[in-house]
Amino acid sequence: MASLCNDPNGRRRITFIDSNGKRKTIRLGKVALRYAQTFKVKLEDLVSAKITGYSPSDDTSRWLSELDDVYVEKLSKVGLVKARNKSTLQAFVDEYIRSRTDIKPSTLLVYNRARKHLLGFFDADKPLRDFTSVDADDWRRYLLEKGLAENTIRRSCGMAKQWFAVAVKGKLIAENPFGDLKVAIKGNAKKLYYIKEEDAQKVIEVCPDYQWRLLFAMARYGGLRVPSEVLLLRWEDIDWENSRFTVTSPKTEHHEGHESRVVPIFPELYQYLRDAYEMAEEGDEYCITRYRDTTVNLRTQLQRIIKRAGLNPWPRLWQNLRSTRETELADKFPVHVVSAWIGNSVPVAIKHYLQVTDEHYDKAARNAAQKVSETVGNDKKLEIDKKIKNDISVGSCESLHKKTASCKKQEAVEDGRYRTRTCDFFLVREAL
Repeated sequence: MASLCNDPNGRRRITFIDSNGKRKTIRLGKVALRYAQTFKVKLEDLVSAKITGYSPSDDTSRWLSELDDVYVEKLSKVGLVKARNKSTLQAFVDEYIRSRTDIKPSTLLVYNRARKHLLGFFDADKPLRDFTSVDADDWRRYLLEKGLAENTIRRSCGMAKQWFAVAVKGKLIAENPFGDLKVAIKGNAKKLYYIKEEDAQKVIEVCPDYQWRLLFAMARYGGLRVPSEVLLLRWEDIDWENSRFTVTSPKTEHHEGHESRVVPIFPELYQYLRDAYEMAEEGDEYCITRYRDTTVNLRTQLQRIIKRAGLNPWPRLWQNLRSTRETELADKFPVHVVSAWIGNSVPVAIKHYLQVTDEHYDKAARNAAQKVSETVGNDKKLEIDKKIKNDISVGSCESLHKKTASCKKQEAVEDGRYRTRTCDFFLVREAL
């Protein structure tokens, strides 16, 4: 299919017939014979792929990804490959972020943070094809040395892995150098915190107005996400007659069937929801109207309110309110029901939300004490067990034999042989 030719002065060239039946030539210049022979084999695979419409072999694709730009350009001029995209890191990442007009503002923040981490370590003009798995490992160590939390690092690694996967799909690179990095978010039990009801009430009592009370109560007693789910709650979503309300969830809307969920109006939540309803102005669409400005930092405000209540702010202020509520409900309802109300899957609930509280230990200890009081009548049975054990241990089977005829040391069997039998302890117990 292709011919390797030697020119004067040690130069080499390859001639071949393309898919249109035309003779084409690629001049390799002064290269080793072995290199030229390898090039010829890979070129023949590319020609075959072009004629048949199939992709070249994986081996050829890897060879092509590592091929010098000069030879890739020669192959592109004869129509065997596309011209190599010389995308650099910053140009590629910025273009990708600009193209994602479908992402939420919170996701954009994660994107920009990962971009900052990448450009803080790598040269902005570094070509994508020059990245290796060693680069990825070095970058991860750099993030660790910066003192970032493990989950923050994993999120940034996940973004880099996602972006370079797009580059692989676009055939800008052959392999994903970030493909082996760990990106799954780990549960951190140290940041879980259970907000007792009496502490929650202290916070509610110092909230500045009825809307803040409702906002806090929706997180603590309704398990809603703040701000995304609470701020989207409309009065038309409240079904007073059936004591339930519909929650629109931007976080899970991309999963089919999880665009919204129905949550009961729990008794602890009812009064705060009713107060807000009675205070609502005519024409108000949303349950929360005063704190809808995206520039308002609800987390910072909640910290101030918690301190005003005489408490120390707990980690993950809003998420631990949801976690506390899910833990409470899981003690009363099946976990799949609770997960449906809170808006997460059972595995996620177990890994990131459900907590073991002091009340669980207290309840277990109370049950154990109750069990002991119920088994006091077993003391006499235990004394008999000890006596039987003692009698057997000292070999006083004869004393037991006197009390039950079923206990015999030996019993005749056929041919004059004997077998030894132990005491029938059930009958011994009855005799004692």
